[in-house]
Order: sequence, then structure tokens, then C-alpha cells
Amino acid sequence: MHEGMVLAFDFGTRRIGVAVGEMMLGTARPLTTISVEANDVRFAAIAKLIDEWRPVRLVVGLPLSLDGKTHEMTERCQRFARQLEGRFRLPVALVDERLTSTSAEGHLRERGHGWRQRKETLDAEAAAIILQSYFDESRTLDRHDQADIRH
Repeated sequence: MHEGMVLAFDFGTRRIGVAVGEMMLGTARPLTTISVEANDVRFAAIAKLIDEWRPVRLVVGLPLSLDGKTHEMTERCQRFARQLEGRFRLPVALVDERLTSTSAEGHLRERGHGWRQRKETLDAEAAAIILQSYFDESRTLDRHDQADIRH
């Protein structure tokens, strides 16, 4: 696996959850939630995070229906990913985010977070699950590549 920080985004029309992780360690953690709808303010907040964390890659959760089909939010997330790539000149990976909000809700409930606390941190927790999925998938691909080299 490569080195460097990665920022992940759980994009929504009202909020964007953000998580951070280091590629070498392969662990993700919730960072913050951007709770504004105006695009210029959202991208200013993202620019600030990018300046602070200096990521080598960005990851965006790609919402699909349970049967894997695309829908309106899929297209919005793809557009958001293209905007990130264009504005910040960083590679952007899209990761299937099916059921991440449900998983995030369960994780927060298990840790004893009340309803209000869960609502405030749900999107960042979902972004961490998306980023962890990216790390896990990358690790699996790296292992397959190593096995191919040896044979």
C-alpha cells in the first residue's frame, strides 16, 4: 500500500461527512461534517481541510440502489467527485457506499450515542466507513498484485 493522507467524503445535499486516514496504516476515522448547502462555502471548507491535511488522494462515496443501479444521487456524487478532482488536482476514487449510513448509525448506537449526537456525527462516521472500505479493498488488491509477482 502507498503512503500519505486520504480524505473521504459522504456527499449529501444538506451535509457532507468527512473522514481522514493514512494509507500506510489503513485506518479511517471520522473528521467533521460540513453542514452548509451553498457550494462556494462547501468548497471553501474542503479547501481548508485539504490545506490542513495535505491528502494524496480523495475518496467519494458512490450511492447505488441495493440492486446496484444508479439514481439521481449517484450522478450528483459523480459530479461532486469531478469537481473535487478539477479544483484540487488530486486523484479521486469512487467507492460503493451502499448501507454505510445504516452501519454508521449502528456503530454510533453501540457506542452509546444518543439520537441528537448520532444525527450530528452520522455523516462523518459514514465517511469513515467509506474510507475504511477503500483501504480494505486497496489492501486486498495489493495482496493479489504481490501474489502475481511471485508466480
